[in-house]
Amino acid sequence: MLKSSSRKLGLALVCFAFSAFSAVSAAAEPSDVPLWKPGTGGTNAERTSLRWYVPEKPNGTVVVICPGGGYGMLVKGNEGYDVAKWLNTYGVTGVVLSYRINPNRHPLPLQDAAHAVRTVRAEGKTRGVEPKKVGVMGFSAGGHLASTIATHFDDGDAKSGDPIEKMSSRPDFQVLIYPVITMAVKTEGGTKRNLLGGNPSQELIDLLSNEKQVTDKTPPAFVCHSAKDQLVPVDNSRMYVEALKAHKIPVEYLEFTEGGHGFTGSKLPLWKMWQDACASWMFKQGYIDVDPAKDKTADGKDAKAAEPEKK
Repeated sequence: MLKSSSRKLGLALVCFAFSAFSAVSAAAEPSDVPLWKPGTGGTNAERTSLRWYVPEKPNGTVVVICPGGGYGMLVKGNEGYDVAKWLNTYGVTGVVLSYRINPNRHPLPLQDAAHAVRTVRAEGKTRGVEPKKVGVMGFSAGGHLASTIATHFDDGDAKSGDPIEKMSSRPDFQVLIYPVITMAVKTEGGTKRNLLGGNPSQELIDLLSNEKQVTDKTPPAFVCHSAKDQLVPVDNSRMYVEALKAHKIPVEYLEFTEGGHGFTGSKLPLWKMWQDACASWMFKQGYIDVDPAKDKTADGKDAKAAEPEKK
């Protein structure tokens, strides 16, 4: 009887510990915060949100993350939450943006990205964010959105009574991973339809072809793509990089000779390779305090099986 009671007590303690651990884990996951205040933002603005991932010791840098999904869905797992947690390991705050998608057309996603940048700049001080260390990161169609706010920003409205609207929407840097850039011939068809509709004007196509919108004020960039991407042609990144170089904007371009769209999965070597290279670039730009190159792991060494090409 005593042994049986002991076993039951032990089982109860294990169950309690597991329940407590689960509760703590659930509590540790941030919740979504509405991007727009009630009654603002326009059509379906209530469907947008920010999810803040703040590291234990913030270094002042924050990145607004735009998941991909062709403007028809949002891939918020490996292209959102997981990336934010990775940024946290370097002291960087990651903020995952849930922006408006199909049937919402341009300019609604751009308005969401602009408001997200303004918001983290205005409200980030309470979370350890420095207003001059605000970046954007985007994957696939999210890369199009990130490059759109990087080329279609404004200085804010100094006369506004809203402290958020007073802020500039210009990111200080941009990170684009297998991005859609153009709405012209080399685009991804579904992304274009979802954003611009079935019969957009040439003027609208040109406006949202961001390789044509680069200026001397476009922020520095880290860009990565695979030459074998069968969904979003690598020329998207190549054209954008050339446009940045033409305007003397600092850019680091990493082109893989293998791997498909999404680098064939976030658990494979190419995924870690772009992250390592991106972290090193962010260190050089002053957005990460510790040089990642001095903290290589065995996994980092193994990841060199497929050497990328830097341009």
